[in-house]
Amino acid sequence: MVECDVTKIAVARVVVCLSSAAIFFVALYLPPSARTDQPSYDTVGAIEGEDVSVQGPLNIEVVQGRKRTILRSGSDVRVNSGQARIDLVEGGQIAVCGPAHLSVLKSVNLLTLALDTGTIHARIERQPTLTIYTAQIQAKPIAIGDAPQDTLVGFDQTGAMCIRADSGAVRVEQQLTAQTIVVPQNGEVLITNGQLESLRSGVTHCSCELQLAKTLTAPPPQSEVSRLPTSEEMQKANTEAAKGPAAPPQSEASRLPTSEEMRKANSEAVKAPTTPPKPAAAKEGPVYQVFMPPLSYDAGAKVQPDNFDPQLIVLVRRARVRPTLIFQGSVREAPAVAKNTPPAAPAKAPEAPAPQSQQAQPSIFARIRAFFRSLFS
Repeated sequence: MVECDVTKIAVARVVVCLSSAAIFFVALYLPPSARTDQPSYDTVGAIEGEDVSVQGPLNIEVVQGRKRTILRSGSDVRVNSGQARIDLVEGGQIAVCGPAHLSVLKSVNLLTLALDTGTIHARIERQPTLTIYTAQIQAKPIAIGDAPQDTLVGFDQTGAMCIRADSGAVRVEQQLTAQTIVVPQNGEVLITNGQLESLRSGVTHCSCELQLAKTLTAPPPQSEVSRLPTSEEMQKANTEAAKGPAAPPQSEASRLPTSEEMRKANSEAVKAPTTPPKPAAAKEGPVYQVFMPPLSYDAGAKVQPDNFDPQLIVLVRRARVRPTLIFQGSVREAPAVAKNTPPAAPAKAPEAPAPQSQQAQPSIFARIRAFFRSLFS
C-alpha cells in the first residue's frame, strides 16, 4: 500500500509539471491578436487625418464620443491626400503630408519610420529615439542639449530627397556605401539619386508644417490681502449710503432717424478725415545670414580628414533700400540781413582823355631834301 501511494504521488507531480509546461508553450506561441493583454511598449500614438487608411495592428478608442485610431508597431499608413498628424504617446508629434506611404515600427523607446513616398515633419522632445529609413538613405535626428528635435525628411516633385534640421542636427547615412554626413542645425540639403556626392545645400521645395495644439491656460486668480478700511473710506461709504441708490438710467424709445439727422450724419462722415494706420517700424540695420555646407564626421577615424572647403560658405547680406527723395517746389535764396553801412562815396567823373602828342619835328636831312626838291619842282 505504501508503494502504491508513492507511485500515485509521483505520477501526479509529473502530470502537474507537464500541464504547466504545455500552458507556458501555448501562451508563448499564440499570435498577438489572440492574447488578451496587449503590451504597451509597441503603442505608437493616435493618428488623425481627412483621407488616411491604416492597415496592420491598431486599436480603436472612444474618447468623449469620438473614435481615435491608435497606431501600433507594424502599422502601415497611407495618406491619400492632405495631411495627417500622429500624436506620440511620449508627447511628440509627427506630421505626414500626402500623398504619402510609410510603415511604423516601435520597440520600447525606439521608433522607426520606413518612408516610401511623401514628406514627414517630426518634433520630438526627448523620447522616443527616431530613425527614418528610405530605400537608400537613413536619417537620424540628433538632439543638441535639452532642445527638442525638429526634423523634416521627404521627397520633392522630382524624386530628390530633402532633409532639413530646424532644431538639432541630422545624421545622414548612405546604406549601400556607409558614407555619413551631418546636417547642422538650421541646415537644409537636397540629395539626388540617393548619392551623397551629389547633394546640394540651400533652400529646397519640401514643406510640411506641424499643426501644434496650443493649450491656453487661464491666469491664476490674484489674491488680495484683506485689511481694515481707513477713515476716509468709511466716510465716503457713509455719504454714498446717505444719498441713496442712484436712479436707473431712463430708457429711450427706439425710433427711426429723421431725414435731417441722416443728412447731418452723412456730412459728418464725409468731413471726418481718414487716417491710415502707421506702418510698423522696420529694422534699419542689415541682416547677415551664413549658409554652411554639410560637415562630415567619421567615428572610426582617429584623425578627422580636413575636407572642408571654405569656398562653399555663402554669406548673404539683407538690407532695406531706402526710397529716393523727390522734392517738388522752388528753392529761394535766403534773404540778406540789413547792415548799418556808411553812405557810398560819390562816383568820380571820368577822366578826360590825354591830348595827343604833337607830331615829331622832321630831321635836318629831311629839311635839306625838301628844300632841293622845291627848287627843281
